[in-house]
Amino acid sequence: MVRHVLGISGGKDSAALSIYLKNKYPDLQIDYYNSDTGCELEETYQLIDRLESVLGHITRLRAAEGSPEPTPFHHFLKATGGFLPSPQARWCTQKMKLAEFEKYVGDAPTISYVGIRGDEEREGYVSTRPNIQAIFPFRRNIWSLDVINKILNDNNITQLKEIYQKVCPEDLIAKAIEIIQKPLTKQFFYSKKLNALLDLDIKIFNQAVFEYLKTTDYPVGKLDTFPLLDNEDVLKIDEIYQILEDSGVGIPAYYKEIEFEVDGKKGTYSRSRSGCYFCFYQQKIEWIWLYEQHPDLFQKAMEFEKDGYTWNQGESLADLIKPERIRQIKLDAIKRQELKAKKKSSSLLVDLFADDNDVLCANCFI
Repeated sequence: MVRHVLGISGGKDSAALSIYLKNKYPDLQIDYYNSDTGCELEETYQLIDRLESVLGHITRLRAAEGSPEPTPFHHFLKATGGFLPSPQARWCTQKMKLAEFEKYVGDAPTISYVGIRGDEEREGYVSTRPNIQAIFPFRRNIWSLDVINKILNDNNITQLKEIYQKVCPEDLIAKAIEIIQKPLTKQFFYSKKLNALLDLDIKIFNQAVFEYLKTTDYPVGKLDTFPLLDNEDVLKIDEIYQILEDSGVGIPAYYKEIEFEVDGKKGTYSRSRSGCYFCFYQQKIEWIWLYEQHPDLFQKAMEFEKDGYTWNQGESLADLIKPERIRQIKLDAIKRQELKAKKKSSSLLVDLFADDNDVLCANCFI
């Protein structure tokens, strides 16, 4: 029996995904879980409680149960000798979330639904465990990168062609075969081949992937039917907020933009993601938001910094909140917000698709 699971992080996307799947695919028996680090914002716990009233039971996973330390994070921080996690050493994610998730799943074939939106360019977590398969319902391509790389590999052209000849209608088969038989090159790489087949017909492509997965050990291939094969929805940020509002669950309070003023200029700040209050992926302006909106939590985050270990490379939290530094961080945030507003009214390709922190390759824009 194949198990269906969905992790509730406490953020907007996983919350909206859980409601979306419950409403659109009520026959899917999904097990909901949350990995509690013990260091989340109170707003996160409130959102999970509200979701539970809509979804039913949400299993709370908590690492290091029985430890004398106050939270799982304190337990593992002590075990690492006070070495704070960072983008280069994400032991917090591995120890407190991924390990507990894989223990929760066990060895059963499992489909894990992931709330990456249709307007995001990232893959998200894909387990290395062969019994766990990630599915992305909000994207046009619901399949994970490892599945796409296998099915579209040049070595798989013959098999994919045979599958399409079985599932594809006559009026599209010639074009489909033309795309399938075209080998991968630097000009026609995986994503271009994928998009060409999706442009032709999303449902047919999904059916073809499903037929291919039946020849593998992937969990989806063990199903008799899979309702998401007919899914053509592509959900972006506005739809995510709408799902949360319509459900009555609401949007987590930390996403609400709060206005600030510095040197006569106005800007806004908020938190951009769920997660621990001291998450090292926070932008500098989010640290200032934490300092001004949750000073008690900021103080706790400061207390973790010792023996040269800091949350931000090369800058301690004590330095971050010096008045002149706060002023500069806020001015920088205002400048980014002004640039972002200009991008929305620009027709330049570089402006439409560049993020504030992107390092762009000039070859695309010559």
